[in-house]
Amino acid sequence: MRNLFCGLALACVGCLSAQTISYTDADEWKAYDDFNRVFLDTKKNIYRDYSDRPSAVDRWGGAAAIWCQAIYYDMAVNAYRRALQENDATRITKYRIQATRIYSGEKTQYCNFDFDNNNTNTGWFVYDDIMWWTCALARAYEVFGTSAYLAYSEKSFCRVWYGSKKVGDDGSYADPARFSGKYGGGMFWEWQPIDKPKAHQPGDFRSACINFPTVIAACTLYNIVPDDRSSPTGDYPTRQTKAWYLEKAIEVYDWANTTLVQSGRVADGIHGGGPEWKDHLYNQATYIGASCLLYKITGESKYLTNARRAADYVFTTMSSGYILPLETGVEQGIYCAIFAQYLHMLAYDCGQTRYLSYVKRNIERGWTNRDAERGISNGKFTGKTSSDERVESYTASGLPALMLMFPVGDSQDAVDEVQTDDEALHPVYRLDGRLVYASATPAQVDGLARGTYIYDRRKFLVR
Repeated sequence: MRNLFCGLALACVGCLSAQTISYTDADEWKAYDDFNRVFLDTKKNIYRDYSDRPSAVDRWGGAAAIWCQAIYYDMAVNAYRRALQENDATRITKYRIQATRIYSGEKTQYCNFDFDNNNTNTGWFVYDDIMWWTCALARAYEVFGTSAYLAYSEKSFCRVWYGSKKVGDDGSYADPARFSGKYGGGMFWEWQPIDKPKAHQPGDFRSACINFPTVIAACTLYNIVPDDRSSPTGDYPTRQTKAWYLEKAIEVYDWANTTLVQSGRVADGIHGGGPEWKDHLYNQATYIGASCLLYKITGESKYLTNARRAADYVFTTMSSGYILPLETGVEQGIYCAIFAQYLHMLAYDCGQTRYLSYVKRNIERGWTNRDAERGISNGKFTGKTSSDERVESYTASGLPALMLMFPVGDSQDAVDEVQTDDEALHPVYRLDGRLVYASATPAQVDGLARGTYIYDRRKFLVR
């Protein structure tokens, strides 16, 4: 039987010297629990925007932004996934309950996920806000298998794509059959005005922050919807076929990749002229995620190349000393948490473990410089967070998100080559917790597709 590479190897892009890790697996769990202790309103089970808020009332009274709540829900699901991977029964129970409560709290807060309700306090009025939730709900369905999660994910995707008869907008899709030439293709960012929307016009903003999340959502839905669906009828369907999701994912990706990306750098968007270049970590992140998902589905190497270029641009151009940039505009501090979600795909699902040394460097700095009293970071990993500092949940989310997604054991500089026991049979899991084999034979382990798995409670990489 072949050797399984446990621990995961590191190869440097720009070569970092060996680093000491001062944090532990227990610290990684503590970082997430401290984040929740400070920012989660446990009465409503939604998140506050600032550390000194007594409660999360609504958009104007202490609640974090609606689209950022989706990222925090992702973190809850990721905590459960990790507990499952580590076969930690206590944490499996704890974080499943927590994820369920947060889902219920978010649903109650935001109009019971009625995506046709466009009130500007607790409702839905920008396309990418909805699409972030589409992605989070689809991933939650992957993990928990709860049918409502899939139903809401598909309803929200179709709401964005087709528009709403109730609201009166014409949807996010810039259909090339309707918008000719340079004005066609991709996704519009929002509808205007909010109350009585008008049809989109040539030159309206098509941004990276709706295009690449749309690809991610479509790919994720392709992976989870039934194979045998028939095509829907009517002008406002609430779900689509497997083939349709993949077709649209590729179409939107091709437009956005051609229009908004140059050598791994992602533009913020485009109006009527050329792409508008402003670097944002979350645009890089969702481009990486979209590329990784299409690579996994199609096997085409161009997607993996694109993902690597985007990650390299982040660490070599946007970062200083490989420390991720912090943006402090409205809600922008959350970008690091989004980057953690999709760099994880590149590192683990696509076998690009060379980025783990960079992640380790960021976590080590952030952990060392956190406010140890409250257990939170202000997001600027190279600077100390003081105990009396007012901290945003957005900026504070980056450190626990990275620590959840990148277990300390995966950040070691050494690789152990372990010969597996040919006589023993063990379950094999994917990193998202899905069971591959209940009792894998050596031949079945040898035949696994490339990726990262859990086998005999150890993580290994199939190249």
